[in-house]
Amino acid sequence: MTELLSHSLSRLRSALQRRHAAAYIKLWIGRLVFWGGAVGVGMLAVLFAELSETLTHLFVSGVAHFGWLPLVVTPLGGAACVWLTRRYFTGAEGSGIPQALAEIHRPEHTQGWRPLLSIRIIIGKILIGASALGCGFSLGREGPTVQVGASLMNAIHGLLPRSLSIQRNHLLVAGGAAGIAAAFNVPLAGILFAIEEMSRGVKARLSGLIITAIVLAGVTAQAMMGSGGSFFGNVLIIGGDGDQIKAVALSALVCGISGGLFARIMILGATSWRGRLADFRRRHPVLFAAGCGLLVAALGMASSGVIYGSGLTQTHALLEAEGNIPWYFGPAKFVATLIAYLAGLPGGIFSPALSIGAGLGHNLAPLLDQTAAPGMLLALCMAGFLAAVTQAPITSFVIVMEMVNGYSIVIALMSVSLLSSGISRLFSAPLYATLANAMLAKQATPELTAPPGPDEKR
Repeated sequence: MTELLSHSLSRLRSALQRRHAAAYIKLWIGRLVFWGGAVGVGMLAVLFAELSETLTHLFVSGVAHFGWLPLVVTPLGGAACVWLTRRYFTGAEGSGIPQALAEIHRPEHTQGWRPLLSIRIIIGKILIGASALGCGFSLGREGPTVQVGASLMNAIHGLLPRSLSIQRNHLLVAGGAAGIAAAFNVPLAGILFAIEEMSRGVKARLSGLIITAIVLAGVTAQAMMGSGGSFFGNVLIIGGDGDQIKAVALSALVCGISGGLFARIMILGATSWRGRLADFRRRHPVLFAAGCGLLVAALGMASSGVIYGSGLTQTHALLEAEGNIPWYFGPAKFVATLIAYLAGLPGGIFSPALSIGAGLGHNLAPLLDQTAAPGMLLALCMAGFLAAVTQAPITSFVIVMEMVNGYSIVIALMSVSLLSSGISRLFSAPLYATLANAMLAKQATPELTAPPGPDEKR
């Protein structure tokens, strides 16, 4: 009897040990899947960046040899990109951040919900987004990388064991924030973007999950592209406290007003644009995109090509006081970005917003007698305009601080971002939250017939 009892206890102990080992293995498999997803976000961000830069370089080189090229490539390319998006990659249009937010905050068990995050959308976002840049449109890849990162994390959610207790929404926040971190190579800004913009209503207890994803994505991007210091190098800062106060005040006023109007136009174009032109866009989106491409081509030819692409090359030239960037770069980039956005192409506004801000700083430099070394003023306007457009001041000033190695002017960057964001609220509601809410409302009431905007699900 004792022998039988001992044998039974031994078998029970062995069974418990096997079950414990199996649970432990499942736990580590889940962690490896999650870490692999974060690394994958970094790799996709690098692929998107390399493809975008290659196609943009080919376009610019072609324009240098054939000045008439934009009149053909930009309208035809824009029409083709919109047709492909609507035909095969519905949900990939627009900047990508509102789509990720809508998926994070959508009610559970929503009937008839058309997915805004998927592997199909990853393919469309990267290929068509890079192609739109390669056709000369003024767009960015950072917002789209948020949707790409969230889509990849959404895809791996079903592969994670339940024992990890990771909710889908938390994965989407981690993936989107990792996308920003990898796209700009700014890990701290990625963390703050998750907190300030994406994680409203998401429990803070999983901040470690978010930080892990951001770090892995950032390390992957650095390993593949090289760290190379800060994105724009070191900005030369000249001037005392009095100069900084004047620069902050002027930058906040100009960037707050212009950024608020920029965001307001984007919201109106995506949610409540009415009239004959809006009806034409709704009925003939491909022809409308071709018309937008023709306008961008004409504006590019009139501005000697400075408005083509993301604008990061021109921004770098302004910060380094190299080249001969004309005074109209900022205003022309402002108009070109709005046209590209209204066309309904997959593409974001982060890089163009930074470029517009740099252009505004370039115009303000003579007023403050900083034409010899305008680096500080340019950095302030970059942060100010981005903060005014996104109304995410903390993320904006940290992005610029990390990109220009501007730790010596961190207080000034913080001040101009907060002031610009506050002024922007007088003209516009928060951009991404408003667009995300419009998508949620439209998916809940598909019978609405309002003309869809570029950031709305068609």
